[in-house]
Amino acid sequence: QVQLVESGGDLVQPGGSLTLSCVSSGLTFSEQAMRWYRQAPGKEREFVAHIGVTPGTIYADSVRGRFTISRDNSKNTLFLQMNDLKPEDTAKYFCTVARSTYWGQGTQVTVSA
Repeated sequence: QVQLVESGGDLVQPGGSLTLSCVSSGLTFSEQAMRWYRQAPGKEREFVAHIGVTPGTIYADSVRGRFTISRDNSKNTLFLQMNDLKPEDTAKYFCTVARSTYWGQGTQVTVSA
C-alpha cells in the first residue's frame, strides 16, 4: 500500500531554517505530482507547495520566496526547505500525492523564541 512518512519537524527560532522530508513507498514516485500542506491548531489545512513531474513548482503566497519544494526521484523522497521561518509558520506539515487521498501522518514545526 501507499505510505508517506514525513520527518524533519522541530522547534526553531524565528528566522531559522528547517528541511522537511517525505519518503514514499508503494507508488511510482517519479510519476506523481506531490504537495505539502500544513495545519495549525484550530485552523483548516492549507496548501503550501506543489511540485509536478516535470517538475514545475507552485507556492502559496505566504511562503513564496522563503520555502522551496524539491524531489529526489532516485530516493522516492519529497523535500521542503524552509528559510526565514516565522511564528505563523507553526503547524503540522503533511505531504500528499496531488489529487489523491494519500497523506502522511505529518511532522510538527514550531517557530518560537
